[in-house]
Amino acid sequence: MKLLLSALLVGAAAAFAPAPSTPTASSLQESSADLADLAKKCNPIVGFFDPLGLAEQSFWDTTTESTIGFLRESEIKHGRIAMFAFVGYIVHANGIHFPWAMQMDGTPFPEVSNAPEAWDAISDSAKWQIFGFIGFLEVWREINGDKHYMKGGKPGEFPAFDASVIPGGALNLYDPFGWHKNRSEEDKANGLVKEINNGRLAMLGIFGFLSEGKVEGSVPVLKGIIPAYAGEPMAPFSESILPHF
Repeated sequence: MKLLLSALLVGAAAAFAPAPSTPTASSLQESSADLADLAKKCNPIVGFFDPLGLAEQSFWDTTTESTIGFLRESEIKHGRIAMFAFVGYIVHANGIHFPWAMQMDGTPFPEVSNAPEAWDAISDSAKWQIFGFIGFLEVWREINGDKHYMKGGKPGEFPAFDASVIPGGALNLYDPFGWHKNRSEEDKANGLVKEINNGRLAMLGIFGFLSEGKVEGSVPVLKGIIPAYAGEPMAPFSESILPHF
């Protein structure tokens, strides 16, 4: 579970050239007005909610539109990982795991009732392999695709794996079996709104689980449901990789 939380760290954006502030036919760059329209579709009651004014900022001396592209990509990515984390927490909390050994040396999957303890049972060498794969996905997202999400590209779009680069090819993360290739643009837009809403709810949900596990009663509706966790949910390795002072 701590893997999934650590994976929320987004990769550094590549350098980019200034983009026009007005969207063109080949650009998907959005303005704060576009965000307000999207917010109404996601939640007509709450609407646009940006108390920190992030949609008006210019990160790294870029344009506001580029900053919005970064924020949109980050939210979608965080939401997707949180959905994995939410389901993963429930699966491990119920003792569900694969029937074979967890590691090549025959180490079995741990029998735990507290999901974060399952992560603690994984060796650090195995964790580094997992983080390495996540790093590959981050790099692949940043350097591939028609346009970067900060330059007018589509936020949340993961580029297809190139068989000329990956030996033997690979199933794509999005629609690996081609079931959605014939969906209409309207249907895809509605699906994106649902994904954003589900992702936001999952982010609240997974942090609710972790908070209640660490501080009993911090989430009253989960008291007595989520078992206590004595470990450190924000420390991915058994020993800190940061310098000790």
